[in-house]
Amino acid sequence: MNLSNLKAPKKANRNKKRIGRGMGSGTGKTSGRGHKGQGSRSGSSLMRGFEGGQMPLHRRLPKRGFTNIFRTEYAVVNLDRLAELGEKELTLEKFAELGLLKKRNGLIKILGEGELKVAVTVHAHKFSKSAQEKIEKAGGKAIVLGGVSEEIAAKPAGKKAKK
Repeated sequence: MNLSNLKAPKKANRNKKRIGRGMGSGTGKTSGRGHKGQGSRSGSSLMRGFEGGQMPLHRRLPKRGFTNIFRTEYAVVNLDRLAELGEKELTLEKFAELGLLKKRNGLIKILGEGELKVAVTVHAHKFSKSAQEKIEKAGGKAIVLGGVSEEIAAKPAGKKAKK
């Protein structure tokens, strides 16, 4: 391919359809709006999903469930995937570098599917019980990020000040 045989794609050079420019243009008189009716009037615009007065599809279908706006989403990684990586220490930066963490400041949860043969130190926001057991059994560490520290959790709650 070179400059001598370049061609524009089909329909790339067509002019814009100019309506209301006489009978010879093909879109004269009613300008493609037809005769009478709602669509022929000026200022006519129908709402999305309007079906001419018939009950619209989005109202005919049953509604189910709800969306929890407070839901926290975790990027899920299984142990077999960690074993494939062959890393000794996995931090958030390493997860992002390897493409396991899509969002820049997303949350990671490690699940216990698969087996670990080597000791791996894993930094994540959550671990399933089986994943934590398997990591520690292999001689590694499961470090919880952003969790409540043990000191704060062990301290008894004090009395609240009265207002």
